[in-house]
Amino acid sequence: MADTKAGLLSCGIRLQSDKCNLHAILIPCWSGALPPSPASGCWSLDFHFISANEAFDLPGVSFITLDDSELSEYPVQYRRLLTADLSAALASSKGQDCVNVLRLLFAVSPGTPIRSDYIEYRLRDAPTIHSVRSFLDPLAPTTGSRIASTDGPGSLKLLRQSLGGLIGQGDSLESTIQALNSEIDFRLSVPWLAPTPSPPRTKRILWVQGRANIVCSEQFYLAAQALGIIIVVADAPGHWMQDPAGPHAHLREAFVELNIDADVGLAQRIVDVVQAYPERIDGIVTISDSRLLHVARACEVLGLPTEKSDAYEIACDKGATRRLVECENGKGEESFVLEEAGELEAELVEREDSLRFPMIVKPRAGWNSDCVQRVEDTAELRAAIWRASKRHAASALESKGVVVEPYIDGPEVDADMAILDGEVLFCYITDDFPCSGDLGRGISGLNFQETVMDVPSALPEDEQAILRDSLPKTIQQCGFASGVFHCEARVKGSRLHYRSREDNGILDLHPKDEGIQEQQEPSCYLHEINARPPGYANTVAALLAHGVDYYAIRLLLALGYRREEEKQRIRALARPFRGAEPQYTSCIAVLPPTREGIMASENCVLDFLEANPDLKKHVVWFETVKGKGDTVQGPDSSELWMLGNVIVASRNGRKEAVEIAYSLRKRFDYKLLEDET
Repeated sequence: MADTKAGLLSCGIRLQSDKCNLHAILIPCWSGALPPSPASGCWSLDFHFISANEAFDLPGVSFITLDDSELSEYPVQYRRLLTADLSAALASSKGQDCVNVLRLLFAVSPGTPIRSDYIEYRLRDAPTIHSVRSFLDPLAPTTGSRIASTDGPGSLKLLRQSLGGLIGQGDSLESTIQALNSEIDFRLSVPWLAPTPSPPRTKRILWVQGRANIVCSEQFYLAAQALGIIIVVADAPGHWMQDPAGPHAHLREAFVELNIDADVGLAQRIVDVVQAYPERIDGIVTISDSRLLHVARACEVLGLPTEKSDAYEIACDKGATRRLVECENGKGEESFVLEEAGELEAELVEREDSLRFPMIVKPRAGWNSDCVQRVEDTAELRAAIWRASKRHAASALESKGVVVEPYIDGPEVDADMAILDGEVLFCYITDDFPCSGDLGRGISGLNFQETVMDVPSALPEDEQAILRDSLPKTIQQCGFASGVFHCEARVKGSRLHYRSREDNGILDLHPKDEGIQEQQEPSCYLHEINARPPGYANTVAALLAHGVDYYAIRLLLALGYRREEEKQRIRALARPFRGAEPQYTSCIAVLPPTREGIMASENCVLDFLEANPDLKKHVVWFETVKGKGDTVQGPDSSELWMLGNVIVASRNGRKEAVEIAYSLRKRFDYKLLEDET
């Protein structure tokens, strides 16, 4: 410590919490001048903290004592940081050559946080940081803080003005502080403290179709809380959010019973709910494909913010989207749209000499690659069209329409975009690795369910630029000005293709050999536009890797953005980490069923990860879809069900991340009740 004593101030903190069995010393590490203001709008105070048992002689340093009585007057998150988190950090570093640093963040100037938990989720998974807490309340303005001559950094008055705090761990005091500076610069260099003349008021959103459980919706509810938005859930009776005493009831203001069948009467039923609710509803949101159009129509009737329902009508109909794209490109000879399967024979007569196989058949309405089929000849085409036409014929959608389009033998990508007034604020292009429908032929057992997905794209930059240019234009052609969009497309004529790596045998993108290079220029072939955020696992992956929360952006768009400060808030939330670089390479391993039966495990994914710690250490998030007692459809089932999704991450790059994902898929297993008999 001899080299740091010169930088110590004369006032430290002695923590004495008998409740947490914590007795620690916090020694300020500050040079005596106000630290420069980074792009984050914050300055910070750092404290080297040690166990009181390790305290050494510090001549000239006085201490302010914080015991349980004083700590009880601090906000709960502050108390948790100064007690439970500090205690856990000391325990984890015990017996190791490890330094612990507490950093408190302060606002340079007055402002309102764009969301109250911004510090927490932007610093999540930072390698240097042990724990982080935000002390902010939603929509609560902050005052600028400074160190006055009468206030040392140990001043309790000053400590109460901090925005949040974090604990860093490293090999030395100097290297740990430098690492924290780098992480703050990388993650918080965004105008997240908005200099608004008056903070936005609390608003209320009706969420139509509240999802299946908390595991696949928690991020939505947490975003609403942090944004200061009250949620009212509208769904069918018996929904898990209905019970006012339920474990997650605090995340919503109320539950309203609503028949959410996506029939022609849904829009009016939503209007009736809004008009009958005793409080003002400021916006309506759904992320359910089949209900997007109905919510837009309800908003138009009520005068609430929305994109045009005509735009949703195109985006929610794969046939209408295909016609729009081909009209835009002036090409339509390779695909066709049927209102029902009975129209096929006339279409075959007309196209007798122009059909080129393989082709793709899919319902005009649908989601998650359900009932999407690759066909190799006319017989398979007939069978697939009748199957696709029946898929939603008896449902509330009453759709018998079918889309037939060429199979594009090019890399498949997802492109997720946040758009405001036609400006692309954020675009994340990821590779979807080949599925069984890409690798084989015939109907039985082959489909287009994802295998490994959401890997930052390895396509050449010029091909990614084609996607970034083409897809927003099509979105605008549909009639959208703003929104969060999940687009699925392929790059036709790409210079890359999938083949096995020589070192590990895993499929990945590689340059084509000179003999098979495409003669045509690369182009974007759009499969579909989903006018909503991507699937939940993909949304979590974007939040973790880039710090961008699609749900938060979607919620604010639903409230309208006429004022410039409302637009600035949306723009700030769409800002990724510095340089638009992810904090690590992540990808999603989709866990398919390998055998059918009745699930025996309460949580088959967790059980597998606990039994395989070599894989678990790379996992940053997972969800389990099938629980104990659920029916597990076999691999040959026509229903596309996965058992779970796992996000793995690597700081060593794409190769390692993909290897981990494939290893996880290959080794994954689960218990069925049939195994126990």
